[in-house]
Amino acid sequence: MKKLLGVMIALLVMQTAYSQQAGKFRYQMDFGFAAPKDGGIGALVNVEPQVLVLDNLALGMRMGVTGMAKDVTYYSIPDDYDGEIGANLSVSGTANYYFNFGEGKVAPYIGGGFGYYSLSNIDIEETDIDEDDIENLEADFAWAPMVRAGVELNKFRIGVEYNFVPKSNLQNVGGDVIGQATNEYFAFTLGFFVGGGRWGN
Repeated sequence: MKKLLGVMIALLVMQTAYSQQAGKFRYQMDFGFAAPKDGGIGALVNVEPQVLVLDNLALGMRMGVTGMAKDVTYYSIPDDYDGEIGANLSVSGTANYYFNFGEGKVAPYIGGGFGYYSLSNIDIEETDIDEDDIENLEADFAWAPMVRAGVELNKFRIGVEYNFVPKSNLQNVGGDVIGQATNEYFAFTLGFFVGGGRWGN
């Protein structure tokens, strides 16, 4: 049993010691802060399985959730507020190119993607929200591109991205369309990946 455990540990160490290699899979997760185009603040979580088609080129599928508060004013937290709240779910095909050729543990990268977004934006101007009204809200759907850049160090990553999401309907809490909402946003992300080896030897 001890010998088997030792062999398994040795294989795991060998796997993590190698550099990125074509044909391997990797899975990354990013957390970050979102900044809507017209002001506000938000947060996001992205999960992205990838396959290394070349040592320095990964193709993936990013699945993300982003929530944003756009010019929201709180009067008596958490009951009284005024402003616009938005959220989106997205699935995007992605490509990342890494500027590392087996030299060192740092790998700058650039990338982009194109995907499908489910969008919801609500203008809130009252303190009491009826759950029956929330059921009347409807999501909009749109295709949109995304660009990004950053740097990886071993299995950790820091990045920035911009999502060119088109405008969608702005609804009140009753589900009535009262205007348009801007959905473009910039994001700063921190994350990590597993699998696929690591940069450097």
